[in-house]
Amino acid sequence: MSEDSKSSSGLVSSRRDFLKGSALVGAATLAGGVGMATSASAWAAGSDKPEKTQVKIGFIPLTDCASVVVAAAMGFDKKYGIEIIPSKEASWAGVRDKLVNGELDASHVLYGLIYGVHLGIGGIKNDMAVLMNLNNNGQAITLSRQLLDLGVKDGAALAKHIKANPREYTFANTFPTGTHAMWLNYWLASQGVNPLKDVKTIVVPPPQMVANMRVGNMDGYCVGEPWNARAIADNIGYTIATSQDIWADHPEKVLGTTAKWVKENPNTARALTAAILDASRWIDNPKNRPLVAKLISDKSYVNAPEEVIAGRFLGHYEDGIGRKWEDKHYMRFFRDGQVNAPYLSDGMWFLTQHKRWGLLAEDPDYLGVAKAINQIDIYKQACSQARVPVPKSFMRSSKLIDGKVWDGKDPKAYAASFAIKA
Repeated sequence: MSEDSKSSSGLVSSRRDFLKGSALVGAATLAGGVGMATSASAWAAGSDKPEKTQVKIGFIPLTDCASVVVAAAMGFDKKYGIEIIPSKEASWAGVRDKLVNGELDASHVLYGLIYGVHLGIGGIKNDMAVLMNLNNNGQAITLSRQLLDLGVKDGAALAKHIKANPREYTFANTFPTGTHAMWLNYWLASQGVNPLKDVKTIVVPPPQMVANMRVGNMDGYCVGEPWNARAIADNIGYTIATSQDIWADHPEKVLGTTAKWVKENPNTARALTAAILDASRWIDNPKNRPLVAKLISDKSYVNAPEEVIAGRFLGHYEDGIGRKWEDKHYMRFFRDGQVNAPYLSDGMWFLTQHKRWGLLAEDPDYLGVAKAINQIDIYKQACSQARVPVPKSFMRSSKLIDGKVWDGKDPKAYAASFAIKA
């Protein structure tokens, strides 16, 4: 049997087991108006019909792939006349390549990756699209236990240690233009560490972070869950900061695709977005979270112990060095649609950081690029289908860890305002 066949077989098996074991499915259907058996006849004849009925959606083994997995496993896709085929991918570079060459219809993907490809950062240029935001929060920065043994318990101690003990410090992110690279750089700079001069950065696929730290390949990394919690469970690392410490309710993964695919499949894009919105709403019901943790723990998806996923997925945090807390800014997927809107200001923020760190030589047309990528019209249509409120504005304001306020009004000045930059 080929690897593809094995993967496909595993996905089907997981879905079947999930549906068999879920006593909540019927309740969710009745309470939320989500009919798993609702057929494509819910669509009007003619122009509303999805152009593609099978949609291959990529995902990386991370907790925040949950909405893609649940949309397929619970049949939220059927309500809108499509079938989502989840496709487990090995790396973000692989996701990028498969989106661009059409092997994937869309994917759970890093926000900044989509923007980077659109502008040709890294050599691959293609017009891209963001259909919706998938989640807020839920990433973290993990340090090795060796640094703890040297007294590094917070950012200030790390900065002091690096200055006092010069050597090559290695930190990993998951993709050069991606969210984890930007969270890591932003946090280090907020602590007085220049990520371009004071440390070395490498790229490691998310599921490989723990193994690489175990063999001493890095001093720290930034990645999504459960790979920070897993480092704690394996006693090889500890959490020095969460991404929500850096920016509470920050944008994270998106449902991304190419502009060409959206142009050729607008009805499918709308149906896909609506299905993921339904799944996101279902996941954000606290009663459903343990069931979702069990589902995505399967080897076909995240392939990590259920208990390692469940803790932070439910907002129960510990840092591995004695501190425990309930994090109100834990990973969220819906919040009345506030999570999911493809805010223009969110996309623009990643561009400001690409400029800050020298990934862009010149300031782009920040707002123009965001308007070209973020598919606001399709999102609004999907919200109408899924009965999700649409925000009054697709610009928002936030204060980050260093006290700077980002509101999208003057992105060029914002990008140039940082003391530590390329």
